[in-house]
Amino acid sequence: MIKDITIGQFFPGQSIIHKLDPRVKIVLTFVFIVIIFFAKTYVGYALIFAYIALAVWLSGVPIRYILRGLKPLLFIIVLTFFINVFFTPGNKVLFQVWALKITQEGLNQGIFMALRLVLLVVGTSLLTLTTSPISLTDGIERLLQPLQVIRFPAHELAMMMTIALRFIPTLMEETDKIMKAQMARGADFESGNLFQRAKALVPLLVPLFISAFRRADELAMAMESRCYRGGENRTRMKVLKAARRDYLAVVVTLLLVAGILLESYVL
Repeated sequence: MIKDITIGQFFPGQSIIHKLDPRVKIVLTFVFIVIIFFAKTYVGYALIFAYIALAVWLSGVPIRYILRGLKPLLFIIVLTFFINVFFTPGNKVLFQVWALKITQEGLNQGIFMALRLVLLVVGTSLLTLTTSPISLTDGIERLLQPLQVIRFPAHELAMMMTIALRFIPTLMEETDKIMKAQMARGADFESGNLFQRAKALVPLLVPLFISAFRRADELAMAMESRCYRGGENRTRMKVLKAARRDYLAVVVTLLLVAGILLESYVL
């Protein structure tokens, strides 16, 4: 389960999605997340699905690799679906057993909420899978650069966000190793009530925190040994510059936004 987490991992490639300007990818990802919540019909979600399917196909990332990131959230997705199905009021009743009833409105709401969660995970995973940590840092910093006039630490914040994303897979791998080591020594993380299972996590959390602090100290020492002194007066080997493919990606995304808004609120 822990190995199935794909957020924060980078899948090397030379596809058109990999070559997009990181600033464009970050902005388009935020637009994609927002527009998901504006879709209110099956046609709207079909447009969004076609958009993300095209992006995945152009990225060259295996679809199995992307869908693997949904496994840790499968329980939450199913639970969200059933909660909305059974507890959303409506007039058209499709099925009823005692106090539980399924309405057409509840079924639609359940499907839409489940699709939102799936699309959110796939969209955000595609951003980190096709953008290296260095490019992601440069993109976030350039987007926050206008705030430097009010002495906003754009470079430091971008660096912290990127390091946090980069170390998610590392910490998950470390958690898996510690868990297996504790299970080999007789630890049980699955049986018992909620309090007992929480108590059983103590032998896992303590070495995990120690390992995290050790890795943070090693990273700080490595950055200092390379004379890292923050973002002031730093130069870059690759200067970010928008190309024709970036403008094309923006146009396609704007067409998606216009189609969703027209289909959901005008037609």
